[in-house]
Amino acid sequence: MFERPASGENAVLVQLDFGEGDFAERLSELNLLVGSAGARSLAVISGKRARPDPALFAGKGKITEIGDAVRLHEADVVIFNHELSPGQQRNLERTLECRVVDRSSLILDIFALRAKSHEGKLQVELAQLQHLATRLVRGWTHLERQKGGIGLRGPGEKQLETDRRLLGKRVSLLKDRLKQLERQRKVRRRARTRGEVLAISLVGYTNTGKSTLFNALTRAGAYAADQLFATLDTTSRRLFIEGAGPIVLSDTVGFIRNLPHALVAAFQATLEETAQADLLLHVVDSASPDRDQQIQAVGAVLTEIGALEVPQIMVWNKIDLTAASAAIERDDCGNISAVRLSARSGAGLSMLREALAEVASRHHDLATAAA
Repeated sequence: MFERPASGENAVLVQLDFGEGDFAERLSELNLLVGSAGARSLAVISGKRARPDPALFAGKGKITEIGDAVRLHEADVVIFNHELSPGQQRNLERTLECRVVDRSSLILDIFALRAKSHEGKLQVELAQLQHLATRLVRGWTHLERQKGGIGLRGPGEKQLETDRRLLGKRVSLLKDRLKQLERQRKVRRRARTRGEVLAISLVGYTNTGKSTLFNALTRAGAYAADQLFATLDTTSRRLFIEGAGPIVLSDTVGFIRNLPHALVAAFQATLEETAQADLLLHVVDSASPDRDQQIQAVGAVLTEIGALEVPQIMVWNKIDLTAASAAIERDDCGNISAVRLSARSGAGLSMLREALAEVASRHHDLATAAA
């Protein structure tokens, strides 16, 4: 197996054009992902194909070009901005004589770097193990080393079978621990519901400024940085809105296009907080040329976790980078549909507070009428 160096790795990036569009934006996002993972991009290999090659994903000529770049730059890893099958990954590593990582593995690696809470680390480990289970060849018996590996293998049992069995045990253990944490979260959620406190979640594509907005509203000091997945662990704070009283505001992990299914499954319990919210503030980077596609990607994840029907207010952030002015937008029925603001400069924050006060007041009236 290829070992990962302790310092930053040298990477060759590969992105092929299958006619999906947004090629430049996707490549720009890949560079951000690679930087977030602590690697250095030394070369980018691109090309057009009608469909992936079943064995090597790219054609033989392109594989030769990738191999030349690996040797020229003494690269540690080749990173594909695509999903590779286990067979394709093995064939590529054998042909290129270099470690090969696909998009899902890259995102999972970044999540592993970002996880800080106990629950976050458990969720990321579960996602990684579930993803890697399909690519298992050897090397998972280290999970049981602390318990002693002598005598662990049954008569005639092959190494791969042993590894799979140990991996399955670890996955079951992680799921049990996460279920315990989920039960604790449900207890807190019921207590909040009894108190009739409005629950609001910030959602949006990664790096749209959710944590900056969260800090501006709550003064919580949550970690915010100009990088992908700066926030991984959900943070909640009680916030007093003048004219409406207290609300609970939660900052959640950012979404991204083609988010690995293993990751969504592992974070299902945490993401349920979003599905159980009374209101979603969908934060959009209004200065991004890729914003429409980002909005669609967020919608896809919200659909997957059952949160698409939760009422939303679109928050057009980063107006300090555009010519737009701070404002509240309403739909044909007079309901607030969007707020334009800059979380960094503070422009429009008072308008967002007004919008939240209006929503909270309506929520309180409905709760009182139902009682």
